[in-house]
Amino acid sequence: MTHTSWLASITNVLDSYSEPAVLLDEEYNVVATNQHYDHRFKQHSSKGLRKCYEISHGYKQPCDMEGESCPLRAAADSGSTSSVLHIHNTAQGKEHMRIETTPVTDEQERCYFIEVMKPVSEVSAEPIANKMIGRSPAFNALVDRIQRVGKTETNVLLTGPSGSGKELAALALHDVSQRTRKPFVTVECSGLADSLFESEMFGHVKGAFTGAISNRKGLVESARGGTLFLDEVGDIPMHQQVKLLRLIETRTFRPVGDSQAYEADFRLICATHKNLPAMVEANEFREDLYYRISTFPIRLPSLAARKADLPLLVQSILLRIDSHTPFNLDSEAMSLLAEQPFKGNIRELKNILERATVLSDKPDITVDIMQQALDLSTFPEVAENTVARGLLGLAQAKLSLEALEQAYIKQLLAHYSDKSEVANIAGCSLRTLYRKLKVGND
Repeated sequence: MTHTSWLASITNVLDSYSEPAVLLDEEYNVVATNQHYDHRFKQHSSKGLRKCYEISHGYKQPCDMEGESCPLRAAADSGSTSSVLHIHNTAQGKEHMRIETTPVTDEQERCYFIEVMKPVSEVSAEPIANKMIGRSPAFNALVDRIQRVGKTETNVLLTGPSGSGKELAALALHDVSQRTRKPFVTVECSGLADSLFESEMFGHVKGAFTGAISNRKGLVESARGGTLFLDEVGDIPMHQQVKLLRLIETRTFRPVGDSQAYEADFRLICATHKNLPAMVEANEFREDLYYRISTFPIRLPSLAARKADLPLLVQSILLRIDSHTPFNLDSEAMSLLAEQPFKGNIRELKNILERATVLSDKPDITVDIMQQALDLSTFPEVAENTVARGLLGLAQAKLSLEALEQAYIKQLLAHYSDKSEVANIAGCSLRTLYRKLKVGND
């Protein structure tokens, strides 16, 4: 077989793919392409040989010399298919792509590489509503894990701080899976009344209890064939956790008042902002249930860990707030915003930007408007006066330091349900917090 005929046969192979595909030589030159690649990257053979990294990234040197992983280099080193996630510059803008690169040899044993690019439609590298958005390394690592586990039936536990986008991550997992055309059912565990847990989850039959005037399908049955998303799973009461464990282990459920068990069919995704291992240690969460739901844990990065995504997130959120008004931040307003710690993550960012759009009379949001929006979330004078009055009252009550500590801990527990968060605010370990609580109850 001549090199020309070999190249023609490889081009036929490229044309068999339904995604963009290219043949590369060892010098990163694009030797052959299929129509999907030409359309996606506006590449034409008349331009002659071009480097893959030049077309996809606009780089002047290979990806691994630009701080990214290089799929061609990985495939060359291992001698087998490599798979990485990259952001490519396409005719549609910046797009996340799953790159699979496989080494092949021609009739003279010269090494080439077939590279197939699979667009990741579940997330976006451009401002768009109702999708996970980002380009930062931390975000791309998250997307890579979602892509890898999303195609399986493995139970996933999403962790991370409040406001980091766990529900959007769960939706992305559902969209990647084979169950994407089936229901995605969310169970708000923190708002699920203890007395109605079984009825809400498993349904009930008519007459099962007072008020059960008809048969009702539960959330487990509603998720049949699709995904069951348990949001804030750490809020499920201890005595109800065994029922969830039984559902996961047996894949069956029994509606309240029904003697017959039914088969369950769902993919399980759970989420929590709580420290479940610490709750297990404190006997607040079942250890066996924890290991059942956390087969593949994914921790979502805080906004502080992906500050590079801030301008993109700002654009996207402003579009969601008002798609008819082209709001934008001037450079000083953006700089001020970037200085914020964002303890409330993306949810806090959205609140700040929404305040700014209300305060601004023009589409251009200035640094002064941004400062006003930030000030609305602090109320420093009120906070200082409240603390001062509280301390004066405690001094007049002549409380001991031990009694003052117990009163403070009780107030924290009244405002924060997560004991790990309470321990963090109080500046002590979770074990120390439990010891202090025990002393207070003795």
